[in-house]
Amino acid sequence: MPASPAPSPATGVRRTVLGSLAVFAAAVLIAALGWAAPALAHHVLPPGIPSASAAQTQLNGLTVRAKNNGSGYDRSLFPHWVIVDSPCDAREFVLRRDGHTVQVDGNCRPTSGRWSSEYDGVWTGNASEFDIDHMVPLYDAWRSGANTWSTDRRRAFANDVSSPQLWAVTASSNRSKGDRDPSAWMPPRTAIHCDYVKAWVNVKHRYNLSVTSAEKSSIQSTINTRC
Repeated sequence: MPASPAPSPATGVRRTVLGSLAVFAAAVLIAALGWAAPALAHHVLPPGIPSASAAQTQLNGLTVRAKNNGSGYDRSLFPHWVIVDSPCDAREFVLRRDGHTVQVDGNCRPTSGRWSSEYDGVWTGNASEFDIDHMVPLYDAWRSGANTWSTDRRRAFANDVSSPQLWAVTASSNRSKGDRDPSAWMPPRTAIHCDYVKAWVNVKHRYNLSVTSAEKSSIQSTINTRC
């Protein structure tokens, strides 16, 4: 069988150039995708989320009763975004705590970094696009027992950076949730459902807030099926 002809020098040059271009294009694509949706970057959860068994025990211990009618509620009754670690207020603290490679200025305002929204899986490099969500909304807390609290306790609740009460999430998911409990709203990203209800239960347990029967039933169903 006759030997195949050796490739010409021109063919070799073309292959080298095309190969280099392919490598360069792949590197650019990987870099672009890595920023838009960094597949290898891990999601960061707030502290204090209990195990499923601990959350179950805490859920069993919550008082079950109807919510009050919300009379007298005003958001200003929960002083929020106060200084928690000078010069950082609670919002700035959470953005620094739960972001990736976060850099801040002298006033603790983020100047760069990346953040993931656990509720919907969206990533951003612009902190101003994210809200800080109260896991148990202030109005829900008011209707579940916080209406009897002192201002100091409500301030502590609204700025609690040591529990799973504050989450950095997209503004759209935060506003979609509003003041609703897990019986009426759950994050669109189902992978977070277990941690979401465990966090909800833990906050209500920490602050001795009540749950409705529908709320408890929905949480129990999620623990049974997602945790």
